[in-house]
Formats: sequence, structure tokens, C-alpha cells
Amino acid sequence: MFGRQSEDALPLYNAVVTHARAPHWYLDGQVPDTVDGRFDMIAAILAFVVLRLEKDPAGAATSAAMTERFVDDMDGQLREIGIGDVVVGKHIGKMMSMFGGRIGAYRDGLAAGDLTPALLRNLYRGVDPGTFAVGHVRDSLLAFDAALGALGTDAVIAGQLS
Repeated sequence: MFGRQSEDALPLYNAVVTHARAPHWYLDGQVPDTVDGRFDMIAAILAFVVLRLEKDPAGAATSAAMTERFVDDMDGQLREIGIGDVVVGKHIGKMMSMFGGRIGAYRDGLAAGDLTPALLRNLYRGVDPGTFAVGHVRDSLLAFDAALGALGTDAVIAGQLS
């Protein structure tokens, strides 16, 4: 059962998912509109939000609660597509490891000033969709990161991502 902090994080988590489901990621950015592609896009947006919340100690509890929401959402998604109880935990563990890796990759990409390698490895899983698509996603994520940076922590926590 969710605690109070997780309930407080629901508007932000819903905003993350809504942002990640925007058609432009899948059309212009050519992110595969598959279960894996949707996971990868949600993980990318969530990673950028977590990186923003890391910059302010007041965001730590919400960041943890959002991760809890993400785990619960992914658990439900796996069960919905027919993954049984016996292996759901293993899948969730793998997904959380992948998510942690993505946070690191996007943090490193931002610091290096080049998200392209992280996007090709993590969002496109090694399949290059072309310069335009990668450029669209890269530029859109950089704009999203800049917008998050301009928002106060309270606005981010409230889910005001756009």
C-alpha cells in the first residue's frame, strides 16, 4: 500500500507518464511505440525529473516516492501483459537496474554536453533511427531539462512540467 509521500507524488508521476506518451517522441523521434519503447521513454523523462529533484534536498522524498510509483506501475504493466507472479520480481529488478543505469547515463551525457550516445544505447537500444530522430529527441530532452531547471522544486513536485 502506498504511503502519504507516494500519494503526494502521484500528480508528478502522472505528468511524467503523460509527457512520455506525447506523440512527437514516437513520430518525430521514432522511439518504438512498443512496451519496451514506452518503458524507455517513461524512464528517460523520469530520469530527467529525478536529476532535477536531486538538485534540491526538498525533492528527495518525492523522488523516492516517484520511484515507488514507477515500480508499482511497471509491476502492473507486466502483470497485464501476462507475466506471472513467479518472475515479476525478477523483471522488476532488471527494470530498476536499467532505470538506475539510465539516470547515470543521462547525468553523464548532460555533464559531457552530448546525450546522443546515451540515447542510442538506452532509448533506441543500439538501433540508430537516423540523425533527425535522435536530434529531435536530444533537443526535446535538453529543452525539457532546461524547463525543469527553471521551475521551482514545488512546481516540479506538483507536476507542473509544461
